[in-house]
Amino acid sequence: MISVIVPIRNEKQFIRATLDSIIQQNVHEATEILVADGMSTDGTREILQEYYSKNPSIILVDNPEKIVPNGFNRALSIAKGNVIIRIDGHAIMKPSYINQCLKVLEKTGADCVGGPIINVSNGIVGESINIAQSSKFGVGGVKFREEIIEGEFVDTLAFGAYKRDVFKNIGGYDQELIRNQDDEFNFRLIQSGGRIWLDPSIQSLYYPRTSLCKLFKQYYQYGFFKIRVIQKRKGLASFRHVIPLIFILSLSSSFFYYFIYQDEIPFLTISLSYTFLSISASFYQIIRNLNKWKSALVLPLVYSSMHFAYGFGSILGLCYFLFKWNNQETKDSYFDKTTFINN
Repeated sequence: MISVIVPIRNEKQFIRATLDSIIQQNVHEATEILVADGMSTDGTREILQEYYSKNPSIILVDNPEKIVPNGFNRALSIAKGNVIIRIDGHAIMKPSYINQCLKVLEKTGADCVGGPIINVSNGIVGESINIAQSSKFGVGGVKFREEIIEGEFVDTLAFGAYKRDVFKNIGGYDQELIRNQDDEFNFRLIQSGGRIWLDPSIQSLYYPRTSLCKLFKQYYQYGFFKIRVIQKRKGLASFRHVIPLIFILSLSSSFFYYFIYQDEIPFLTISLSYTFLSISASFYQIIRNLNKWKSALVLPLVYSSMHFAYGFGSILGLCYFLFKWNNQETKDSYFDKTTFINN
């Protein structure tokens, strides 16, 4: 049995494609699809009922808190699969996704496997966001967002396939984390001695944000809750997670230094250096994506939206979680471990 958990809310635009991609997987193993719905109001639930009437392997799990880790944990509690996969409601599995996950799990002996994400977007801004999220300057070298030729062990990935014993050993998603719950879980897995393998044969499509406002909000939340991940895990999975924080702190400090001492050199050095790097990275992407040169021209704005949002989010996260540095408790109360073990 394979369990695929899909935490969603208001995914009317994409949920049909997501469910179809799971149902049409070329695997011989029985597959159950547990959709944890955050009480959608856009017609998503009607689509789910339509699919359930034709395919009873789809199980609808209510998630009244409308938060991903809560819904995931509720679905996880009743999951029966020996392998458990999480995928989002605006993502699509390639036809061989599950089959390749099973092969790579057996071949590598890893506790979790996954593959690179291929972003699908429309419009100048959407394509620009796609390019930025796949670039080293944009996201600091996140392996699962890049093209890879050979498989390797990594610190995290998206839409992973996990062995069932992983959840028995380390629990479910941390419900305190509205964002970054999968990053924290993967970090917890590695700290407990587990291994995560990224393989080019495992591929999925993902529909990213298509507006700068939504992108800014997304990366602000990433930065905000990353502080709590660092606190809970007492460490960094990668130094890239704090670079935007260091950048914003340095820029802010140099601005106040100029305001107090009338010395603009530190502020100009930092701001102009970032501008030069952003333009250089954008020019590099224009050369690589000549057929999308209009989108590449927007990249400096997209880069700054991502980096400033993440940095400001991290600063506010430091303030908001100031007194939680000694609190490493994993809050996964909606994961019924007894029911899970007995399934």
